[in-house]
Amino acid sequence: MEGLILICVIVVLLFSLMVLILSRYKKCPSDKVMVIYGKVGSNKDGSTRSARCIHGGAAFVWPVFQAFEFLDLTPLSISVDLENALSRQNIRINVPSRFTVGISTEPGVMQNAAERLLGLKLQEIQELAKDIIFGQLRLVIATMDIEEINTDRDKFLEAVSRNVEGELKKIGLRLINVNVTDISDESGYIAALGKEAAAKAINDAKKSVAEKERDGSIGEAQAHRDQRVQVAQANSLAIQGENTAQVEISMSNAARREKEAEALKIATSAEKIQAARALEEAYAAEQKAETARYAREKATQEADVIVRTEIEKRKKELEAEAEAEQIRRRARGEADAILAKMQAEATGMQAMLTKQAEGLRDIVTAAGGDPSAALRLMLADKMEELMRIQVEAVKGIRIDKVTVWDNGASGQDGKTATAGFVSGMMKSIPPLGELFDMAGMKLPDYLGSEKASAPQQAAPAPETPSDTL
Repeated sequence: MEGLILICVIVVLLFSLMVLILSRYKKCPSDKVMVIYGKVGSNKDGSTRSARCIHGGAAFVWPVFQAFEFLDLTPLSISVDLENALSRQNIRINVPSRFTVGISTEPGVMQNAAERLLGLKLQEIQELAKDIIFGQLRLVIATMDIEEINTDRDKFLEAVSRNVEGELKKIGLRLINVNVTDISDESGYIAALGKEAAAKAINDAKKSVAEKERDGSIGEAQAHRDQRVQVAQANSLAIQGENTAQVEISMSNAARREKEAEALKIATSAEKIQAARALEEAYAAEQKAETARYAREKATQEADVIVRTEIEKRKKELEAEAEAEQIRRRARGEADAILAKMQAEATGMQAMLTKQAEGLRDIVTAAGGDPSAALRLMLADKMEELMRIQVEAVKGIRIDKVTVWDNGASGQDGKTATAGFVSGMMKSIPPLGELFDMAGMKLPDYLGSEKASAPQQAAPAPETPSDTL
């Protein structure tokens, strides 16, 4: 019985788990974009993804770790009644238009929509797109002349579509359609352009009619003339009357042609005058636009120079601060190195003096605690070296090369100058007995117990200007 209950519980748990899995497997309709957010992995460059967009498919949404929402792909029709937009000629115009936009399904643009439009209502998305369209439409109108906007609609619509769609993609929208209904201006410039074109067409038509009538009259007159010449040949009496009538007709035709020519001249002059005035106004507007552009470019250049100068100034300040900090760190490092070196030298000197003191203490201990005996021991140990130094002092002197100049006179003790020089030089070296006496020791008997007696007086040397030993 207990086993049956356990099996039922396992079946219920498995069924619940399957229902949970099936409930978290979400399908995306064709008119929507499903945005899964939460823990959705990373991009190829290692950065964290904010969301995963799916259009036309299905995906499993992990519970707790992930959630999902839908973006509606329904197109939005936006009425943009732009008024008082400034054209490149500084003439304000009204451009009523209607734009149709919708959320894009392109991968990168769809990601922008998920990051910027998720959770917004269609009305809020419409207002956001409307603001962007207003700005770009004004920008395009500011770069074009009224003649281009009014006559070349394809170019105008292409520029508007290019600018508006580029900005809409940044928030995840795409431009579907643009429709400009009519363009007008408060100054009547567009209406004047229409009237000018209509007047030109009417004048061209009148001119063509006058030329055709003139050709017909000339042909008719020539036909009548031929007929009457032939009749005049048969009837000489009628010739004079007919010639008179022909002259009157010719005079009348000449007067009529003169009037037509004057009318044509007046029409042509008026047309040229209007065209010249239009060009003059256009040049004046272009001059104002160039003046404004010059002021804007000048302000931009000045701003660039000031910003660049500030950046260079800040850069030099930072470099100077970095160099000063580097110098301070280098000085601290050198000071630490010198301190460490002096501490090491002091430690070594202390250790050496300590060892030397320990050695002296051992010598005194070996001498039975008598410092004098210890001193004699140390001197006895150094006696060989002292004797070697004493011998080294006179070892290099070559007596045969010593020359003494004197007058041959003897000293007080009867010695010559040469003998006195050698005697004085030898006396400058302490005798062995005196060294032992200074050390507090007694010279052994086999080395001599008494000081040598003074040498006997030498016989007077013959007078010679010099002695060479």
